[in-house]
Amino acid sequence: MQTVWLTGAEWLAVLRIGLGLWWLESWRHKDRKGWFERGTGIAWAAGVAAEHRWGAVRTGFEKVVAPRPRLMAYIVVYAELALGLGLVAGFLTPIALVGGLLLNLLYLVLMIHDWAEQGQNAMMALISLVALFALSWQTWSLDHAIGLFG
Repeated sequence: MQTVWLTGAEWLAVLRIGLGLWWLESWRHKDRKGWFERGTGIAWAAGVAAEHRWGAVRTGFEKVVAPRPRLMAYIVVYAELALGLGLVAGFLTPIALVGGLLLNLLYLVLMIHDWAEQGQNAMMALISLVALFALSWQTWSLDHAIGLFG
């Protein structure tokens, strides 16, 4: 592959690191006090799920998230941090890419009616797929430095 300035593998690393920075920004701008102490994030998601056009989303939310809102708030917020750090550092990269893809798909399904939100989640999911299948951890990553994932 011929490219300008960087090699193809280096451009893939740039894509992976950029995705990690996107996750870190998502984590950074969250009102963690609101999420953890007042339950604002899960309460907002509960409202979205309650109005969702797909019954499976409402049912899934009621069975999985609603009974444990505090735990789910911590999982969402710290998953975004872990994904960002893992992708930027290139540590456990395939796991972070699959986890991020699943989280984006979950967000995509929850926010099916909000086109502005859909664009961000669709783009992040697409970048995750490209970075995963192009083995983006082979350059500029801790995974490569310590010999993980070939």
